[in-house]
Amino acid sequence: MPVPQSSPAPIVTPEIAAAVTPTDRLDIPWWAQRHNAIVDAVRAHTDAQLLLIGDSITQNYDKADPPDEDFLPIWKQFYEPRRALNLGFSGDTTANVLWRITHGEIDGLRPRVAIILIGTNNTGHAHQTADQTEAGIDNIIAILSQRLPQTRLLLVGILPSDVSAEKTAADQAVNAYLAKTYGKNTGRNAHLGVNQDPRVTFLDISSVFMTSPGVLNTAIFYDPQLPAHGKPLHPNTVGQRKMAEAIEPVLAKLMEDKSRVVVPPTGTQR
Repeated sequence: MPVPQSSPAPIVTPEIAAAVTPTDRLDIPWWAQRHNAIVDAVRAHTDAQLLLIGDSITQNYDKADPPDEDFLPIWKQFYEPRRALNLGFSGDTTANVLWRITHGEIDGLRPRVAIILIGTNNTGHAHQTADQTEAGIDNIIAILSQRLPQTRLLLVGILPSDVSAEKTAADQAVNAYLAKTYGKNTGRNAHLGVNQDPRVTFLDISSVFMTSPGVLNTAIFYDPQLPAHGKPLHPNTVGQRKMAEAIEPVLAKLMEDKSRVVVPPTGTQR
């Protein structure tokens, strides 16, 4: 079967340039060091089968700080057995991801699946609009489709937060756009859309962070427990596990392997 032709990257206009122009952060020592380390890891692990591409929520899988930031066990359960690479960088926007994936972080790889979770910093600290964020994500999908033609792309919607009403509105608008553009009927957490490329799957898992429709479960975010008492943005250990479990059914299907969710026993055998 011939590989579907990827859509060309959207045209760059002045209005969306900040979100779609590949931009590095090499002036930040830890960022430069992490980029170089990932490029080395990519060269050493050309057999990687799963990529996780994103910002701090993805980078957090490197942490093992109980009780609120104990994410490494989740990584070891869901992703490490699948020969995964963590391409998450705290603070990154779509522009930073575009720079990284065009500067060595996916070169020579043929992964089965890439998970993309990005955009919350566009609508957050970068103060970009929904339109800008959407264009940035579109460009990432286009570049990944071109450079990883055999890879299935699992695009996860921006996670809900309680930073501001303006950010929440922008994030919801972005997710609605992504559902319409990339969604297809892959389960109860996915949305029917107009995506014609079978390699791209959109998944909105916002509901797992809610106590009821429109009400965020702030207890599963760690920011309020930090010394600065930030507003809920980053899932804590419980929230991150809920996220991994929500992604898992679709990921297992795309990976064509068994589910990594551990089902507790219902009773004791006698």
